[in-house]
Amino acid sequence: MMKFESRPRIALIHALSDSIAPCHAAFARIWPEAYCFDLLDTSLSQDRAAIGQLDASIMRRVQALADYAEASSGEAGATRALLFTCSAFGPAIESVQRLTRLPVFKPNEAAFADAVASASSIGLVVTFEASLDALAEELRNHAEIAGKPIAVHAVVATGALAALQAGDSERHDILAAEAAATLHAAEVIVLGQFSLARAAPIVERRTAKRVITTPGAAVHTLRRRLVG
Repeated sequence: MMKFESRPRIALIHALSDSIAPCHAAFARIWPEAYCFDLLDTSLSQDRAAIGQLDASIMRRVQALADYAEASSGEAGATRALLFTCSAFGPAIESVQRLTRLPVFKPNEAAFADAVASASSIGLVVTFEASLDALAEELRNHAEIAGKPIAVHAVVATGALAALQAGDSERHDILAAEAAATLHAAEVIVLGQFSLARAAPIVERRTAKRVITTPGAAVHTLRRRLVG
């Protein structure tokens, strides 16, 4: 067993409490040697939805969480990387990437890279409506950088996030699968939020398509980049 003090220390920064469990499950399955710790500010997602945009205050708050994570150290040693898990804060995370010395990973970059590499018609499912347009644009940007033309088919699983936060995880999964089933032209489906990862099995059964989850793709990429 790896000694505790030698385990890679990864900061997980969340704006939804529902993202925590799927993220830890992905680490336990893919990279159990890593030591992860959580920073959570649920008011960020609420304020982002209420304001409708990323204002200067939210940008500063996201940077403050990153600064705290970067300064964190303990028995596992200093923090080696930051992984954001909420998809509605792309420009703020990009600012953190410019201002932070550590590797900073956006929640969807690994999943989008996988999708672009494997398909030309990509389905995108979200439950947080404020993130839909930004994520679709981010996916197109990945394809443009890769020099590959793609079609993006994006949908909101309306009511799914509310069901999950009310404790009805089964209804959350069903609503996610119903939304994904409308993406008939998609060759592959990306579940665009960490909290959606739990619905992957039912989405696969309902659509008979390959499903990419953001935490799974992110942890695979983190492990490859940090330890080879």
